[in-house]
Amino acid sequence: MEETAAQYTARILGYIEGQDALKVQATTAGRLAKLVRGLTPAQLKWQPGAGKWSIAEIVGHLADSEIVGSWRMRSILGQDGVTIQAYDQNSWAAVFQYRKRDTKASLALFRTLRENNHAMLKAIPRELWKNYGTHQERGKETLSHVTRMFAGHDTNHVLQIEKIVHELKKKQLKNKKRK
Repeated sequence: MEETAAQYTARILGYIEGQDALKVQATTAGRLAKLVRGLTPAQLKWQPGAGKWSIAEIVGHLADSEIVGSWRMRSILGQDGVTIQAYDQNSWAAVFQYRKRDTKASLALFRTLRENNHAMLKAIPRELWKNYGTHQERGKETLSHVTRMFAGHDTNHVLQIEKIVHELKKKQLKNKKRK
C-alpha cells in the first residue's frame, strides 16, 4: 500500500523532530561521504531487494532532489504562492540511470548544490521564510516547511544507506566465513 501525501509528510518530518533543519542539511554530504568511503563500484550498485534502490541510486536521487529543491525554494522566494510541481522519482531514476552513475560524482554534485542552497537560506531575511508554494500533491508549503522536508528527506535516505552498508558488511562477513 502506497502512503498518502499526509503520511509521507508526517514520516519525513518525524525523522527530524526537535532538530534544526539547517544543521541536519549541513551534515548530510559529510555523512554520505563517510558511508560510501571504501565501497567498491559493485557494492555501490548492489540492490538490497527487488524494487529497492542501491546506494548509487539513492545518492543520484539526492543530487537530483537538490536540483528540485533549489528550484522550489527559489520559486517560492521569487513568487509567494507559486505552484510547486511534483515529479516521479522512480521515472527520474530510470531515465537518468541513477544506478549507472558514478556515486562520487553524484555526491560531489549534491555537496555543491547543498552548500549553495545552505548559503542562500542562511542569507535570506526571516520574513521570507513564510513565503509559500502550493505543492501539486501536498498543498501549501512554506519555505520553512520545505527546508524541514528536505532535512527529513536527507535523514530518510541516510538511514537507508546505513542499512545497506550494514547488509553489505554482513554479506562480506558471511563470505569470509565460507572460505
